[in-house]
Formats: sequence, C-alpha cells, structure tokens
Amino acid sequence: MTDSLVLLDHTADGTLRAPVRELVTLARGLGGAIHGVWAADGAEPDAETLADLGALGVSRVHRLTADADVHLSAVLAEAVASLLDVTGAGVLLVTSTFENKEVAARLAVLTGAGVVTDADGLVVEDGRLVASKTVFAGTWSTRCAITTPLAVVTLKANSVAVSPAEGGGIPDVVDHAVTASAAARRVSLVERTERPASGRPDLGSAHVVVAGGRGTEGDFTLVEELADVLGGAVGATRVATDEGWIGHDAQIGQTGVTISPRLYIGVGVSGAVHHRGGMQASGTIVAINSDPDAPIFEIADFGIVGDLNAVLPQLTQALRAQRG
Repeated sequence: MTDSLVLLDHTADGTLRAPVRELVTLARGLGGAIHGVWAADGAEPDAETLADLGALGVSRVHRLTADADVHLSAVLAEAVASLLDVTGAGVLLVTSTFENKEVAARLAVLTGAGVVTDADGLVVEDGRLVASKTVFAGTWSTRCAITTPLAVVTLKANSVAVSPAEGGGIPDVVDHAVTASAAARRVSLVERTERPASGRPDLGSAHVVVAGGRGTEGDFTLVEELADVLGGAVGATRVATDEGWIGHDAQIGQTGVTISPRLYIGVGVSGAVHHRGGMQASGTIVAINSDPDAPIFEIADFGIVGDLNAVLPQLTQALRAQRG
C-alpha cells in the first residue's frame, strides 16, 4: 500500500480540471490514503468540489497558503516537497502539463525522487511502483520501475477510466503554509495578453480533437465547425502554426502538445513524424486527405481519400442530423 499525494489542478473559478479525477482514480488503485494539494490562489474548494473529491476517495485536502504566487514552479515544488514529508506519501501524481513537468523536475532535485513523465498507467508490483508509457513517437510501449523511495509521476489525460470510491466522505481541509524561502520568490509582470476564450475544451485533455494541416491552406473554418459539433478541441500541425494560420498553442507534435484523445480526426494532415509523435497514442484515428499515399493513413483506423472541402461539410451535416 502506498499513500498518494495528488496535485488538484483547477481553473481560476475553482473548478477541478477533468484529468484530476483520473489521477485520484489511479491513486486509489495503489491502496493507500489519498491526499490532495490545493494551491490557494483566490479560488477555494467549495462544498460541491469537496464532495466530488470525497466520492473519488480523497481523505484530506492540503490548502497551500502564502503571500506568494503558489503557481510558480519553484514555490510549488518546495511546498509539495514539504507536504510529502508531512503526509509520508510515497508518490506524487500530477497531470502532464508543461508547468507540472517543471515542478516534477524541481522535486527530483529537491528530494531525489524518481520521475516518470507522460505515463498512461501506474501499478504496484513486488513492492515497487511500475509506470507504463509510450515512447519513440508512440511506437513503443514501455514499463518503467521506480526504484527510489519517492516517485513523481505525470499522467497523460484520457489514460484512466474515472470511477467512484466505495463509501467516500467529505475530505478534511487543512492549511499548509509555504516556507519563507519559497515565498520569497517573485516574478515581475511585464506584459500580459489575455487568451480569447473559444468555448472549446483544453487541447491537452480533450476527448475529441480535430486537427488541421497544410491541406487546409490556412482556412480552419470547416475544422472548427466539425470540432464544435463533436464538442472537441481544435489542433494543428507545425506547418499550420508556423504559417500563422492558427496560434502556436494549437500545435500538436514532439515540440508542441502531446495528446491522447479517444478520437482524433486529422484534416489535410500528411502525418509527418513530428506530428505523429504527439498524437499517435490516440484511441481512434481518422484521416481525411486527398493524397492516398499520405503517411498518416499508415496509422489511421479509418481513412477518407478526398477533398476536405467536399468531405467535411457532408460529415458535419450528417453529425448534426444525428444529434438532432
């Protein structure tokens, strides 16, 4: 049995991010108590959120308080390191975001923990934690045994089926003050640009992703319409973002966002190695391309050879009719 510490990522209004429920479900399989870490930044866990966490099996929520930005990686890493000592947890689970991976790296330096990033599973075998993950652009499946006393694991979204705990209650909430050395760290804000809200799910954790490539020739209108009908996120290849057709935050690939949605639809995407490395772990892959020899068809579960300007309107219309 291994007690777990789970980082409770949330939005500015205090809403839990969807992958957090996967983390807690995964932690429950390790057999020990589950502690949550809430970075207090003005948003507090309300009664509904605490009930949700309790139903999943969280027994205690540690609220980090400080006159500092607890989302700075240095501050958060030092605070979590302190909490690991307090709780005696043997594993820290966080979602696989760029920010959390930086926190994981800092924790490894502070505590000597073994770190596995972008895992898609975690079990206890012979007293050791063993994480599973895909590597080499999603072509190999590996199992990584963590031999250190403390493990830090970042989990890819859509890797675990969320399920409730038996007899879950309302977790206790306790305040945990950030150390003075961590709170002393500051970042000066020079400029801030608000990202316009799209109303779509976050690309990294979306269950459905529709991605556009060079074949769109810069017009993502049909891609966005299909994504909206499916309730999915919009992604893109590196070429599309480099050309300025869409923001760089939509880039999927080895130097962009790594995704593993249940459904991926590539529109006008050739399937270059760089892009495949970021989406090859998707559950079902659908490719729409006018070139029958496009590499993406090699990994697609379903392929449509045709002009996207003819295929997408028909597909979107059929899906609307199905929903109606």
